[in-house]
Amino acid sequence: MSNFAFFWFRRDLRLHDNAGLYFALNTFKQIIPVFIFDTHILNSLANKQDPRVEFICARLREMNEQLKAAGSSLFVYTGSPVEVWKKILAEYPGCAVYANEDYEPDTLKRDRQVAKFLSSRGVASFFLRDQVIFAPQDILKDDKTPYTVFTAYKRKWLQKFNLDRCEPLPIDDLFAKFYRCRPRPVPDLTSLGFIKTGYQFPTTKIDPKVIINYHKTRDYPAQPGTSRLGMHLRFGTVSVRELVQLALDLNDTWLNELIWREFFMMILYHFPHVVHHSFRPVYDGIAWRNDEKDFTRWCDGLTGYPMVDAGMRELNATGFMHNRARMITASFLSKHLLIDWRMGERYFAAKLLDYELAANNGNWQWAAGTGCDAVPYFRIFNPALQQKRFDPDFAYIKKWLPEFGSKDYPQPIIDHNLARARAIAVYKQALQK
Repeated sequence: MSNFAFFWFRRDLRLHDNAGLYFALNTFKQIIPVFIFDTHILNSLANKQDPRVEFICARLREMNEQLKAAGSSLFVYTGSPVEVWKKILAEYPGCAVYANEDYEPDTLKRDRQVAKFLSSRGVASFFLRDQVIFAPQDILKDDKTPYTVFTAYKRKWLQKFNLDRCEPLPIDDLFAKFYRCRPRPVPDLTSLGFIKTGYQFPTTKIDPKVIINYHKTRDYPAQPGTSRLGMHLRFGTVSVRELVQLALDLNDTWLNELIWREFFMMILYHFPHVVHHSFRPVYDGIAWRNDEKDFTRWCDGLTGYPMVDAGMRELNATGFMHNRARMITASFLSKHLLIDWRMGERYFAAKLLDYELAANNGNWQWAAGTGCDAVPYFRIFNPALQQKRFDPDFAYIKKWLPEFGSKDYPQPIIDHNLARARAIAVYKQALQK
């Protein structure tokens, strides 16, 4: 029997505190580290200047340098995962593949297909829990059904965490177990069909003061009051175990946000219909207006509502939007303009550096009032009041709307009171069907 196995990197682009990698290194004498650029995903990206692909390439190069220092290398391939594994096993007949779990419908399907193929070749596959503290199957009601209310889920999560505290997993003493080989190249953007963007990606370094004051500053978009770690959580360049330990030491509100992330992953796993439908089917009957001109003005930050427009300009320019602005812009699209939340969700999916399906879907359905633990349909954010409360000095607005206050800034696309009354009437009509 072969004495080596593979570790397949996916949403876990780091060597430290990586559960699947840790167990692979502790089980086998040699590990070949593998990454696959899935052509199905690459081909689905219409924008060939997608900074997320650039980020992945840069991170793979960093990891490769670490592995080269240990006399090893990252094995990077491009293609369909099953076809790539056929190619790998033909050259390196290992006996096992380790990877970390992913919980989205498409990735679950992919992993089942890969596991089935590996099994047909006599190769074992092991999928470990890594990107979450608790997998979707770990936190259930007493009757073994999934939670649909966050507060109850959080209570159970904290109870279980107190019993099963998760410690970081060091591999410093295991680097000698990486497969010894000559350095191998990481594909550049051009070879993948993409173009360099020059984006400035957020750092993984955390200012403890930001976390300590998070509950005081997180709602003010002009302040540096959030960690900006969403992208790193998305691609696994930071460990959620380390972040939870930090949150426990510094700020319960920040811990709450990490639990929300796992709640939405759990909802997506148990209720995959939310990818294309409202969590509550009755809301699929909403008579959306879906006016294309209104949607374009929202996308471009030209609605005449400064908090909405500033958020959209920030997103378009940087690939990031402050969370308070995300709530305001999402509510405005779905309730003021009566445009299907799925159109906004897809726009965010194309633009956000930290995009992940579960959180994006969950937050959009929360804002639109169609989700499991949602804002009631009759609660409609007033963008003007949101500005007075969270950007009273217009600092955020002036940063992203240089024409604000001049004749060049557009008039409001719709009157707030009219939009509110219209939205309530349309939602009510859907609920009465």
